[in-house]
Amino acid sequence: MTNLPPLDFRSDTVTKPDEQMRTAMANAEVGDDVLDHDPTMRALEERVAGLLGTESALWVPSGSMGNLIALFLHLRKGDRFLAPLGAHVLEAELGTAAWIAGGMPHPMDWDAGPGRMSAAAIHEVAANEAPYDGLRTTLLCIENTHNAAGGAVLPLDAHVQLVAAARECRLKVHLDGARLWNAAAALGVAPTELTVGVDTVQVCLSKGLGAPVGSVVAGSAEFVAEARRVRKMLGGGVRQGGVLAAAGLVALDRIDTIGEDHVNARTLAAGLTELGWSVREPDTNIVLAAVPDVRNTIKGLARLGILTTPIAGQVRFVTHRDAGAGDVKEALHRISSAS
Repeated sequence: MTNLPPLDFRSDTVTKPDEQMRTAMANAEVGDDVLDHDPTMRALEERVAGLLGTESALWVPSGSMGNLIALFLHLRKGDRFLAPLGAHVLEAELGTAAWIAGGMPHPMDWDAGPGRMSAAAIHEVAANEAPYDGLRTTLLCIENTHNAAGGAVLPLDAHVQLVAAARECRLKVHLDGARLWNAAAALGVAPTELTVGVDTVQVCLSKGLGAPVGSVVAGSAEFVAEARRVRKMLGGGVRQGGVLAAAGLVALDRIDTIGEDHVNARTLAAGLTELGWSVREPDTNIVLAAVPDVRNTIKGLARLGILTTPIAGQVRFVTHRDAGAGDVKEALHRISSAS
């Protein structure tokens, strides 16, 4: 069975640009972005700022760099920042929040649901001013959707409560919205409703939207001016970046189709449940399966040509543009046949 064509559910980052996207990239109007601000890059940044309701925005090569730039500018050395347990800024960015941005991470338990901390918990940690030799808590990081919680969505009311708690505790707020498009689709709201009150936000173009590379970090015009300097410091300045920005513009045209991935994820979850797997119904496009032996389960699935990854002690399946309804049906067939 190892000769079966692979079904790649490892991530929504494995998508490949289609002919329309490649054509847009080939025909992009370009300039030196470091010297003159590439015109297609500028168009992409302005469009994303409009979608997020921010003054300005900056393209970056990766979501990790976007998050790091925000933390670098929000934190002073030794400042404490809060983030939900398992957050990407804590677990999947090689500790750059600490060793480059200089922040002291403080993981917050999920006391308000999967991937979610409560406003009360924020007050408990950050409401009182620390003594001069104590940690200063200055920043709250929230993640929507929360990857390690299975693409869990932060609802509007919870978002508002967390931002309000942060303000009451004199904290700035950074939103890691790598999959914010998924959250907006799941809730049936515009992305602007999910950025209300935050100081900065990072969104990915290379996950559910299918661009080959790129994210955008957004906030005030003053923040973005400084962010451009930090991006250069980190080696993220681009020259004819319009080639990549053109792919991002095509990707943004496909926001309305992202809900299809959610439908496919629910179908996959239901099918796995019928086959006896322990699976929680997904909020978005990530399906987590609790199994006794994650490593061997992933190896077994790979022998069936089904590619997955481990996360938070579970097996992760991610549906995306290149793993649609037909792939889900075939995956369930292969698993059923092998049982």
